[in-house]
Amino acid sequence: MAERFIKKEALVEFGAQIFITAGVGEEEARRVSENLVEANLYGHDSHGIGLVPKYIEDLKGKQLFPDRKIKILKDAGSMISVDGQLGFGQSVGIEAMNIGIARAKQYGIAMVGTARSHHLARIGHWGDQCAAAGLASIHFVNVVAPPKVAPWRGSDARLVTNPICITVPNDPYPIQLDFATSAVAFGKVQVAYEAQNEMKPGNLIDSQGKPTNDPSVMFQQPKGAMMAFGGHKGYGLAFLCEVLGAALFAGDVQDKVPPGNPLTNNMLSIIFKPYELNEKDAMQDQIRSVMEWIKESPQANSEEPILFPGDIERITLKERLEKGIPLSEGTISELLKCATQLGIQNPENMI
Repeated sequence: MAERFIKKEALVEFGAQIFITAGVGEEEARRVSENLVEANLYGHDSHGIGLVPKYIEDLKGKQLFPDRKIKILKDAGSMISVDGQLGFGQSVGIEAMNIGIARAKQYGIAMVGTARSHHLARIGHWGDQCAAAGLASIHFVNVVAPPKVAPWRGSDARLVTNPICITVPNDPYPIQLDFATSAVAFGKVQVAYEAQNEMKPGNLIDSQGKPTNDPSVMFQQPKGAMMAFGGHKGYGLAFLCEVLGAALFAGDVQDKVPPGNPLTNNMLSIIFKPYELNEKDAMQDQIRSVMEWIKESPQANSEEPILFPGDIERITLKERLEKGIPLSEGTISELLKCATQLGIQNPENMI
C-alpha cells in the first residue's frame, strides 16, 4: 500500500485541531496529539496518530472525557492507587507518574496503581518521564477492550495486547524495553489486512483455533485471534498484567469489559531510585562494561549490528524526524474523514 511521509509538526497540528474541534481544551488537545505523534516517531504506529478517529468515537460515546483529574482511591505512603475517571491517558499518566516520582524520591520506591484511564498510548513515554527524574521504573498494563489474543492452548481471544515496559536511567540515554505480550501489534495486522498481505507464521489463529497467515480473520466473523509471543511465556506475562496491572488495585480485568468498544487501561507502575544499592558511577561502569562485552560477539549478519533495548526506537526517531512519518493512504483517508465529519473545512490542506 502506498505511503506518504508527513512532517511531525504538521501531524501534531492536525491532530490538535481535530481534538479542539471536538470540544477538548487546547492545552490537552495538543498534549494528546503530541503524544500520539511521538509514538509514530518511535515506530509504535499502532499507538500513533491513526488512533485519533477511535479517540473521537470514544468521546462521542462517553467512554472518554476531557479535562478529567485523577481521584486518589487509597494512599498508603509508598503505595497509592488512583482512578483516572476515563480521562485522556496522556493527562492521567502524567498526573499518576508525578505522584509516583515524588513518592519514590521520598521513600526510595513507590507503587502506583492507575485504574480506569483511557488509552495510555506508548507506555515507554511513562518510563521516559521517570528516567528524566533519575528513576527506574517497571510498568504492567492491562487493556480493557474487546479481546484479541488467545490464551496458550486456547482457540479464541480472551486477552488483549497487555504491554510491559522497563526503563533504567543511563548515560547518554535510558535503557528501555517496551513491548506488547502479543506476538505482533494489532496495528501491524491491520496494515497487512489493508494491503492484502499475508502475516508471518506464528502470529494468528482462525476461528477454529488453527494457525493461519491470513490477517482477515481479525476483521471478519467469526473472528480468529492473535497469539501471545513465545507460547506459554508470553501468555504468562499477559495474564500477570491482568493480575498486577488491574486486579491488584481493583482495576477492571478482561472478563469485565463493558458494552461497546472501549479502550481503557489500568497500569501498575513500580518506580524506584536506581542508585540506592549501588553507586551511580559503579552502576554506569557495569552497564557500559557488559554492553561492550556483548557488542564483541561476532555479528551473524554484517549488515545487522547488535542492538540493545531502545536502540531500534532511537534509530527510527532519527529517520522519521528527517524524512517524515510514513502513513498509509488508508490511515490518511480515515483521518481526513474524521476531520470532515467534525466540520473542519479542507482538512487535506493541513497535511
